[in-house]
Amino acid sequence: MQDNDIIVIKLKLVMDYKKYTLKNGLRVVFVPMKEMTTATALICVGTGSRFEDERENGLSHFLEHMFFKGTKNRPKPIDITKELDALGSQHNAYTGKDRTGYYTKVPSDKIIDAMDVLNDLFVNSTFKSTEIKKESGTIVQEINMYEDMPSRLVYDVFENLLYGKEHPLGRDIIGTKENVTSFVRKDFITYLERCYVAKNTVVCVSGNFPQGKVLAKIKKDLGGMRSGDKPVYEIFAGEQDVVALTIKDKKTDQTHFMVGVHTGGFEHKDRYVLAMLANILGGGMSSRLFEEVREKRGLAYTVQAMTDFYPEIGFFAVKAGVEHENLIKTLKIVFKELKKIATGGVTDEEFKRARSGFEGRLAFSMETSDAIASNFAEQEAVRNEIIVPEESLKRIRKVTRGDIQRVAKEIFVNENINCAIIGPQKENEKDIKKVLKF
Repeated sequence: MQDNDIIVIKLKLVMDYKKYTLKNGLRVVFVPMKEMTTATALICVGTGSRFEDERENGLSHFLEHMFFKGTKNRPKPIDITKELDALGSQHNAYTGKDRTGYYTKVPSDKIIDAMDVLNDLFVNSTFKSTEIKKESGTIVQEINMYEDMPSRLVYDVFENLLYGKEHPLGRDIIGTKENVTSFVRKDFITYLERCYVAKNTVVCVSGNFPQGKVLAKIKKDLGGMRSGDKPVYEIFAGEQDVVALTIKDKKTDQTHFMVGVHTGGFEHKDRYVLAMLANILGGGMSSRLFEEVREKRGLAYTVQAMTDFYPEIGFFAVKAGVEHENLIKTLKIVFKELKKIATGGVTDEEFKRARSGFEGRLAFSMETSDAIASNFAEQEAVRNEIIVPEESLKRIRKVTRGDIQRVAKEIFVNENINCAIIGPQKENEKDIKKVLKF
């Protein structure tokens, strides 16, 4: 085999699942995989920071913390963690802009015991005022921690710019210190009653587990969960006609930037085309940007191209951290490569390599019970549908080289540019603006 030969992976990811809907509207998804030695239970709620108003910003994330601070049956936080640790559990929770999840992953024979704890904290948490006050200090420190992580923070600054802070999508998930320290128990209960309803909740169990016993456990513990209609969110309908730049002037060791454009959302026909475009430009060590920015010039340790989607809107972006004096040089290279793919398209070799890489990563993402649970639960909670891996493969295989160039031409236009920067670059703002063009 020659060095430039491309291996096209032929994967067959057949994954059966079962879906049940309880009388109260709660959806249950089972993804049984008997060959596994673990099982994961994940409760996913279709809510997050985009369902908050400005005064509530940060409440979804704070509430996620509070579920672990004591229940009627396990009054102290240590009661919850000790019991889960004794089961060998990997457990945690997370909050996004349109989803919140709570999970436990355990050896298969411990899944019923683990779900007893998980279900308890989900429906019986007490939200004590003393714990709220204590946890507000923890979250303030979490905010401070992220402020000291510019490679992560630049993502938030980019979305602040992309969607505007007047829209929920443009606000930080974690909220502000002012909000976090002002929340009282009534705020949590009001939000809980509005968003944490059965129709807005999905329980997914994946891996090796006794399906009958698990379903009975879910019905017993969650069958009486509060009813109500799914909450609504504010649609993003903003338009852009000029280049947008924001600089968070900060003393850092590197300048971090994220530059990108608006795209359609996850319901758009070109979502898989965008995934391929990101793969070719910055999805791995053989990608165009990695080769040009790192390998040829040593300007960054890593450079990534990525996509992210909400139902009605999404983005394509490039992200990197560089020496302060190399920012403009790096941005010029990035825009040159984006323009090149819009005008010249992609080669057959890199197209096949990108598609093969996508398929391989899809296979890797389905290797563990927790990855499977989050994939299936989040799709059902946020999109009200589940696209199984083999269907994703079919869709990615329908993408053509022509599709990639067509989409690149459509989105890589000057009026669509957004650039967020963290670093001591304020005095260079005029020079930076000059290079933000295709």
